Amino acid sequence: MQNKYLAMTPPMGWNSWNTFTWNINEDLVCGAADALCASGLKDKGYEYVVIDDCWSLKQRDENGRLVPDPEKFPHGMKAVADYVHSKGLKFGMYSCCGTHTCAGYPGSFEHEFVDAETFASWGVDYLKYDNCYKPKHMDGEVLYKRMSLALRNCGRDIVLSACNWGNEDVHSWIRSSGAQLFRSTGDIQDNWESVKNLFLSQLDKTAFSGPYCHNDIDMLIVGMHGSSNNEFIGNIGSCSDLEYRSHFALWAVMGSPLMIGCDIREMSDETRRILMNDEMIRINQDPLCRQPYKVKNHAWNDNVLIYVKALANGDLAIGMFNLSDEKSRAAMNLDEIGLPFSTGHTLELTEVWTGDTLRARNASLTAELEPFASKVYRAKVVKL
Repeated sequence: MQNKYLAMTPPMGWNSWNTFTWNINEDLVCGAADALCASGLKDKGYEYVVIDDCWSLKQRDENGRLVPDPEKFPHGMKAVADYVHSKGLKFGMYSCCGTHTCAGYPGSFEHEFVDAETFASWGVDYLKYDNCYKPKHMDGEVLYKRMSLALRNCGRDIVLSACNWGNEDVHSWIRSSGAQLFRSTGDIQDNWESVKNLFLSQLDKTAFSGPYCHNDIDMLIVGMHGSSNNEFIGNIGSCSDLEYRSHFALWAVMGSPLMIGCDIREMSDETRRILMNDEMIRINQDPLCRQPYKVKNHAWNDNVLIYVKALANGDLAIGMFNLSDEKSRAAMNLDEIGLPFSTGHTLELTEVWTGDTLRARNASLTAELEPFASKVYRAKVVKL
């Protein structure tokens, strides 16, 4: 019987790609599992350990099955999965809907059912499914539906993370495919401009994400600080901790999966504080999975965006984001979220990063924001 709660809320975990790309092996993966547990990340909800590209040999075996690279994974993939499971975590892997993966390893095109069976036999719980080398004549929608069908008939619950980069109007059909996630963007880079551009690219897609099918804005770069071995990911410098906080807040409020991309064995204290913020995670994992809506910034600054998200217990999450390089003001009118003076109600708010509390006055809420900074409030409706 399939788990009816599979990926009801956005998955949380760690993925090998952003920092390590091709340089992966079983010691790294098992070490990441150890670090998730020892650091406390597991206790906060980060449960998936996901191997990205470059894990297999360059050709299939005589039976048409994928083969783990014996130099990188000498004990085989099931042994790695068993180790991850022994830690109370879940194990994820990578393939591609095309003939090859993005790094040139065998893809799952026309091998969907045999690969799904193989993944199930190894104990895989999560499949990131990329979009490289897709034959030009093939419809991507058909290929993602094909793998979804194969996974749902492999005898094991496996989350399908459809990574097609937002192509082919994926938001309009992905929910019907059976996938639990859909990548709606290109690849993230470890710099603020990339974070900002990925977020802005999704502002017209918020209606298409919800429980069991989540809009994936790509993996987190929080805490990387230029450590990627891939020039594309890390060739422009890296974010400051303040920018990493805003990045995490944007992904949390948008309901994106929270897949860590830094080396969690070497996290700074500030990286831990960002990734383990209880209230931010609580907002991201809210069971309603409501997408945020935009409200007007009455401080007349188009580079300061305000988003409001309905939460399950009647609370609201309010995110204020300064995307500019100048100190700026955010100002919202509570009438626009349903709380004019005539209701006799206002908001009591707790700022998620600082824990500071306040009460909204005069049916409005204002905040001063440093360049690239954010404020996120959990707000409770109370009587005046």
